[in-house]
Amino acid sequence: MVVVYHLWPGALTGGFVGVDVFFVISGYLMTAHLLGKQPRTGRDLLQFWGRRIRRLLPAAFVVLAATAVGSRLLAPPTQWEDTARQIIGSALYVQNWLLANSSVDYLAADNAPTPVQHFWSLSVEEQFYLGWPVLMLLVFAAARQRHLRPTVAVRWMVAAVIGVSLAISVLGTAVEPASAYFITPTRIWELAAGGFAATLPALAATRLPQPTTAALGWAGMAAIVVAGATYSTHTPFPGYAALLPVLGTMLVLLAGSTRAYSPTGILRPRPVQWLGDASYSIYLWHWPLIVLLPMLMGVGLPVQLTVLALTLALSAVTKTYVEDRFRRSLPSARLLPTYRFAAIGMATLAVFGSAQLAEVGVRQQMAASQLAAIKQSRDPCMGAAAAAQGFEQCPQDAQASLVPEPSLAKKDLPDAYRDDCWAVSDFLDRPVCRYGNGPEQIALVGNSHAGHWLPALQEMAEHHGWTITTFLASRCNVTDAPLELGSQAKTQNCLDYGDWVMEQTKGGKFDLVITSERQSVPVQGESWGTTQAPALAGYESYLKQWAAAGTRVLVIKDPPYPGTKISNIPDCLASNPGNPAACSGTPSSWHWMDPLDEAVRKLSLPGINRVDLDKYFCVDGVCPAAIGSEVAYRDGSHITATYASSLVPYLEQPISKALAAPRPGAR
Repeated sequence: MVVVYHLWPGALTGGFVGVDVFFVISGYLMTAHLLGKQPRTGRDLLQFWGRRIRRLLPAAFVVLAATAVGSRLLAPPTQWEDTARQIIGSALYVQNWLLANSSVDYLAADNAPTPVQHFWSLSVEEQFYLGWPVLMLLVFAAARQRHLRPTVAVRWMVAAVIGVSLAISVLGTAVEPASAYFITPTRIWELAAGGFAATLPALAATRLPQPTTAALGWAGMAAIVVAGATYSTHTPFPGYAALLPVLGTMLVLLAGSTRAYSPTGILRPRPVQWLGDASYSIYLWHWPLIVLLPMLMGVGLPVQLTVLALTLALSAVTKTYVEDRFRRSLPSARLLPTYRFAAIGMATLAVFGSAQLAEVGVRQQMAASQLAAIKQSRDPCMGAAAAAQGFEQCPQDAQASLVPEPSLAKKDLPDAYRDDCWAVSDFLDRPVCRYGNGPEQIALVGNSHAGHWLPALQEMAEHHGWTITTFLASRCNVTDAPLELGSQAKTQNCLDYGDWVMEQTKGGKFDLVITSERQSVPVQGESWGTTQAPALAGYESYLKQWAAAGTRVLVIKDPPYPGTKISNIPDCLASNPGNPAACSGTPSSWHWMDPLDEAVRKLSLPGINRVDLDKYFCVDGVCPAAIGSEVAYRDGSHITATYASSLVPYLEQPISKALAAPRPGAR
């Protein structure tokens, strides 16, 4: 399910639930093993963990090492840093926590997936294997002391773990679904559910008729298939939704195999059995191939089929010569060689990753020095000046060095990020930052597409004697329209944040409010196809409040950007050295809705003005990724701080004009 979902996501939109099936089976097998061979001492635990090391780590180390080399050779330099960090995290089995952190990091939203991010589920499993036997050892000791049946004691313990973890999963999915998908507390209940099944007798051993037992097994199969076929990335997950595949897997396990009617008949053929035997290696290999092979061969059905064939071939080799060999060759009675192998393997991969990070650091230092030198040269055709004068006057050299260098462009951020000037995640913290100390007061309001204008405003503030006060939020737009932000709490908090910003900025508190927004999520209850009208109405209401309070406002139209057409401009440029045109677009292909700008044009309110800078991003029907040798975007939509600074000469007049305009009449 997982492999099909990753290769052809449209064919099995909920194939990701294969991971949940995997969790239940893992919990079932481990709990059954511990019930059959109850740990009593610390050495028993060390032997249990030693068996897990011999079973799981050799193949994982081989795949991680191969992926580290493949990424260095095939992936663009802009992706090396993320991959190196995640190789270290995967080797230490904390990858799920790294992904949970980046999932709520707005700056990481457009980062390409690394070839090792699938290790998040293996990290959850290994953390379970580390803590579960300790918990069971304590339960067994308590059961002996109180003369309880071990299986019954474990069943109660497992039920408690399921209750607590499922509650955390439901709450976490409702409040912060992105991180809830990865973190261990929201997933342990799925492994524990398998453990609970291990404490129950198989249905075939009860008095239930065989047809009934078989029917329950088929019902479990159907639950898994229904989840795989009907769930999608829009399904809040894990939470309540994970109950369907989890309970389905439990039913299949409990139904077991009967001579007649059993669904396990479809699992008996040798090819299916082989897939089961090699499933661990298949899981390990499929994702690095999916990520890296298109960098060598492009995309399309032939590449997908090649990925599938290579996955099966590499898995067969790994299963025979790595999994089986290490599992049987390391002496089970001697623990030191096993743990020494684990320590050396983890340390080696950590060194691989650290060496890659060191190389990235050196390259970025060199790029930063180059950027400083080029800025000192004051080339009259650098950046937006090239677009302003035209490409006939300022010819674009495809072979010229790009500034910032693409890996540095990804980090070319406004100072607001360094200074923690963002309302993020739940939007309850409302930081306000000030830049400059001049007498004229300007408020910068909006989401990250307002924030990326800050470098230009800072330069103008220093020259003109302005003070820039920021009211910035990640993904949350200041509007009266409720946004679909993943949970009702976030939606309401964003609306409250917008109300607060209005109170802070309306009237004569500022000489000018500058605002710009990106519609990065639809209005609540709407699809992308229907969100334009309610989004427009939300901004109309908001702008009318500013105008009624006598507030001068300047809206900067959101410039064209590639968005989903090219998810990350620096990655594209790094993958196409000497050919920046491969990462360019057109005004129509890079067009996206801008209901804030549309509201300004529709209302024509006094004191509410707009500025359109599109001509500095698109010239003669082409929107280049690099303009005047400057990389214009740091991801798929935000402009670099360097390019923003080059727009200063073209922003100064509109802002000065807006500052000099009469205030709208307050009433």
